[in-house]
Amino acid sequence: MDERSGTGALLGRGRTADVFALDGHRVLRRYRDGSDASGELAVMRHLAEHGYPVPGASPGAAPGELVLERLTGPTMRDALVAGELAPGAAGELLAGLLRRLHAVPARTGTDPAHRILHLDLHPENVLMTPRGPVVIDWATAAEGPPALDMGTSALIMAEVVLTLPAGLATAARAVLAALVRHLGGPGDLPAARARRAANPTLDAAEVARLDAAEALALGVAGPEARGGRPERP
Repeated sequence: MDERSGTGALLGRGRTADVFALDGHRVLRRYRDGSDASGELAVMRHLAEHGYPVPGASPGAAPGELVLERLTGPTMRDALVAGELAPGAAGELLAGLLRRLHAVPARTGTDPAHRILHLDLHPENVLMTPRGPVVIDWATAAEGPPALDMGTSALIMAEVVLTLPAGLATAARAVLAALVRHLGGPGDLPAARARRAANPTLDAAEVARLDAAEALALGVAGPEARGGRPERP
């Protein structure tokens, strides 16, 4: 298949990009608005050089395309739903992936406290491959304080809890609790909430849930993280 045409099988559709099959070893990820993917590619190559688990990546035929290694294995979310991964183990694994990421030096910044941030690390963006968990979808990657990345993952997991039916919500809450516990806290939730609220891909209902999600993440973290303050209603 020609990499520019995107005529291979559509494998997935995200908020901003589509993924097409190229062959048994590669996929094509294309931004629907043509956004330049070169920064994302540079981040992934930097992380790979430091041993962080990302897919192999190379430029596509157009600025908004990436050719990525075709990975096998379920997402962490699917492994949870199938009972192949316990919620507590999933939360611990997410925390470990965040800690490993924040141990990698920034690629371009000069602030010694800043690191590469994923800013969308949750169970649907982790593939459980034969070689171990691999983190995908680096479209939102940036550099900044690790607490923002931690808070974003905790907030997203809390949002998930609020949208699932009771049984699945219980499991998702256990993932959130383990994530926060193994991170040592919920991170910078106010900054994460502000960033999520400004995300143009969130609809009005998703933005409206952010207050409740922040309160849930704080509640899971416990009174120490709240500084003794009660949870927000």
